[in-house]
Amino acid sequence: MLAQSALIALTLEACAAQQAAAPGSAWATSTDYSANPGGAPAARSSTAARPLPFKGRLLDGNPAQLPPAVAMSLTDQSLITFSYREELTHEEHHVPMILSAIDPLTYAGYPMGEYGVIAVASLSIFYGGRLIGDYRAQTRVTKPYSMYVQPTHWELDDAARVAVREKIDRELYADSARLAAAAGQTE
Repeated sequence: MLAQSALIALTLEACAAQQAAAPGSAWATSTDYSANPGGAPAARSSTAARPLPFKGRLLDGNPAQLPPAVAMSLTDQSLITFSYREELTHEEHHVPMILSAIDPLTYAGYPMGEYGVIAVASLSIFYGGRLIGDYRAQTRVTKPYSMYVQPTHWELDDAARVAVREKIDRELYADSARLAAAAGQTE
């Protein structure tokens, strides 16, 4: 009798943990990612990109992985330089398989865990050798998975990169007048 009670309590605990991770709950909802059930990512920028009020050259970073405002403002010759860096960290949370196996909600499509990506980006802007702008952004993108639907790490990476680049762009646009003044608008 005691063994049966323990098994029932364990099952109920697993059900409660999975229900807490259901899509739309506060724990599993991403602030920056939404995808359709078919798996096609909706990781597109929600704002129209526009160039900065000056041109600069890329000192450090990958030209293919820049925030749109910086990418549109690149030139080969300039006293203004950009240094951009992005880092991605992957995380996974799983319900123990034994609990998932005995939970009937698992077979109905309730989440068995979640995949996540944390993106951290930094952009430094120099004029001559003087720092005129330093920007940092971080975002966390999560997506639950079930027996039937599993997001790919590529989807999450893409969504996290778009989100963190948008944050950097918003900071740049808000600070563009000060940056233009600090750069002397000579470019």
